Amino acid sequence: MNSRIARFFPFLSWWPLRGETVRADLIAGITVALVLIPQSMAYAQLAGLPAYYGLYAAFLPGIIAAMWGSSAQLATGPVAVASLLTASALAPLAATGSEQFVALAILLAFLVGLIQLGLGIFKLGVVVNFLSHPVIVGFTNAAAIIIGLSQLNKLFGVSMGRSEHFINDIWGVLQQVGETHMPTLVMGVSAFAIMWGLKKYAPKLPGVLIAVAVTTVASFLIGFEHNGKGSVDGIMDAEVRNLANDHSFAELRIGELSSQLAAKSAELKQYQKDQAASRQHQAALNYEIELLRLELQNLEEENRKTARSLRKFIFEQVPASGEQPARLYLVGQVPQGERSDGYRWRIKKVSGGELKLVGGGEVVGSIPSGLPDIDLPKMNWETAMMLLSSALVISLVGFMEAVSIAKAMAAKTKQRIDPNQELLGQGLSNIVGSLSQSFPVSGSFSRSAVNLNAGAVTGMSNVFAGLIVLLTLLFLTPLLYHLPQAVLAAVIMMAVIGLVNFKAIAHAWHTHKHDGIAAIVTFVATLAFAPHLDNGILVGAGLAIVLYLYRTMKPRVAILGRHPDGTLRDVKVHNLPVSENIIAMRYDGSLYFANVPYFEDTVLEAVADNPQAKHLLIVSDGINQLDASG
Repeated sequence: MNSRIARFFPFLSWWPLRGETVRADLIAGITVALVLIPQSMAYAQLAGLPAYYGLYAAFLPGIIAAMWGSSAQLATGPVAVASLLTASALAPLAATGSEQFVALAILLAFLVGLIQLGLGIFKLGVVVNFLSHPVIVGFTNAAAIIIGLSQLNKLFGVSMGRSEHFINDIWGVLQQVGETHMPTLVMGVSAFAIMWGLKKYAPKLPGVLIAVAVTTVASFLIGFEHNGKGSVDGIMDAEVRNLANDHSFAELRIGELSSQLAAKSAELKQYQKDQAASRQHQAALNYEIELLRLELQNLEEENRKTARSLRKFIFEQVPASGEQPARLYLVGQVPQGERSDGYRWRIKKVSGGELKLVGGGEVVGSIPSGLPDIDLPKMNWETAMMLLSSALVISLVGFMEAVSIAKAMAAKTKQRIDPNQELLGQGLSNIVGSLSQSFPVSGSFSRSAVNLNAGAVTGMSNVFAGLIVLLTLLFLTPLLYHLPQAVLAAVIMMAVIGLVNFKAIAHAWHTHKHDGIAAIVTFVATLAFAPHLDNGILVGAGLAIVLYLYRTMKPRVAILGRHPDGTLRDVKVHNLPVSENIIAMRYDGSLYFANVPYFEDTVLEAVADNPQAKHLLIVSDGINQLDASG
């Protein structure tokens, strides 16, 4: 009975809590939280969400995973790879950072949790073995490079488009290097210098937190952020003005279409409840709803492209004087005799003919204080099906990451790790996280290492870390307003540097050429398919399975002769004579449907080479498995 209760409530094994254990876990929890708070905000931005969603993802998921997982030191929360996979899955479906994007990210976390929980309940942790180690190595290296490059625009303070080809987007950023916002670059480089310096000379200090605190104070003191407002009519370039007007009108039209769609959907639901309602009218309503959806989808896609185009333009503003309103000129086009205000402005948002302008460095901005709303994710069948393949990839990659970290730490602590229990913990953490507005989470290598080194004894350390995040959400969010986005970019880049490990690919190549090929192809495919990273890992996994089948299709076959000691040995290895009357051959491998033809060919070839032989002897102790074809 006790073992059954322990399976459902594994955290009960922490009790009774002793004073020294609680003290050790509390110190470890505080240490982890100092890294977790800035990292989680950075990873939320990497996932394409407002920074404060990282705090939501750092609160409940970490606590739930610790309580229902099997590892005492595994720290669960926002991580780089899962965040990047989230961004790549959702970017084609909604504008980054929009309400729709946030809703999809929360739904994705729910689906990831359901898949992991299902695999855990049915004890299918072995399914992760389909992602071989070389494939994960190739994927992780490519993902780390993509993550690092995706932060370049925030480091330089320039815009970055999001298209179907990541390399084109990065090239677009590099072309804007001449427009670098110097204070932004200085903030990012300073954060790098602080983190690197402390890591080298004072590794016990929380470098990430110190870098965040110093740059946030500096940002506040120098007035790093500088925002403004303007009107579409104030844009002096006719082409850009028309583009802004089109965007503004499209926003209004999107609002109208959304209202119409909601009204028609409500009407259809009412008709479906009424048994006597006309089927013909229901069909007509369905047709109208589909047309509205199609128009809305097309309009949203066009508006996303327009918004990206508008963000690329850089303006100089001539302030209002007398009856003359403020005017925005493209850089270098201010007429002689006019004086700009000295700032370089970009359009952040266009709504109802009004412009939100950014003229300084980007900061995190207002973070809603208080707890996230507890609510079910907004779900419909169509959207869930669209996200299913991405959810499956994130589930497997996230689980593999978590279990690998847990096993690495268990080797040091001599603790037993149950992969299926870990699946339950990760699944529950993502499901509960989605109810509290979290995006997909997984086990973090850097924070787990911090947790272990800080002396964590039980999962209570992660509960303490979650409670410190809770205190931050309730009382400390105003302190994070002036945190520069460039610093978060530096935090991400610093964290993923450790993920780049080309030696592991070289090791796979030297171990077995097929493993090396799988790692290299996964690496290249992930870079080529970016931002659709799931395609890269699927290509790698598929190739690894094909190469394995290829290896087993042609196992080793040895023609045997009698050795002087009386045993049968390989004639080629031992240079032995072959009997004229008996052909003896050994088949080293499973005999199954894929290699039955090869087995037949080798037998016929041996018979053809020795036509005088009267007997054929198959030494089959090397055949460890037979199927019906075999």
